[in-house]
Order: sequence, then structure tokens, then C-alpha cells
Amino acid sequence: MLSATAATTATARSLPTLPALPALIPGPLAAEEAGVAPATIRKWVQLGHLRAAGKAGRAQLFRLEDVFAAERAARRRPRTA
Repeated sequence: MLSATAATTATARSLPTLPALPALIPGPLAAEEAGVAPATIRKWVQLGHLRAAGKAGRAQLFRLEDVFAAERAARRRPRTA
């Protein structure tokens, strides 16, 4: 008979590992992480520079890596008058 630890280890080894899903965060938190105002996140969405990856009720959810990519792209874009 296997000990509880050995049984748990054997079971854990037989389970397939799933790839980690990207964390989805709401717009205000995304803005805080990127160091911009929440209105900037909304503007990036409006201009097509950022796309919501999901919704929770009315709140748009974003992948953090997408937010950082939009922020880097915004720094490279020249401002228009």
C-alpha cells in the first residue's frame, strides 16, 4: 500500500499539465500597472491600439501583456496636434 504522500505524488504525475492562462485585469488596474490614467486605456481601445480580451459584467478585461505592448507603442508614436 502507498503512503498518502506517495499516492498524492503518483496522482500528480499522471495529471496532464495545462498551460497557464493569461490573467485578465479590469481597465482601472491595467491603467495603474501601466502608469497611465484609466481614460488613457479607454482611449487606446477607442483608437484600436488595445483590445479587451474579455468582459466581467460591463467591465472590460485586458491581458497585462497587451496593455504593456500598447503603452510601449504609444511611447513610440509621435503626438499629433
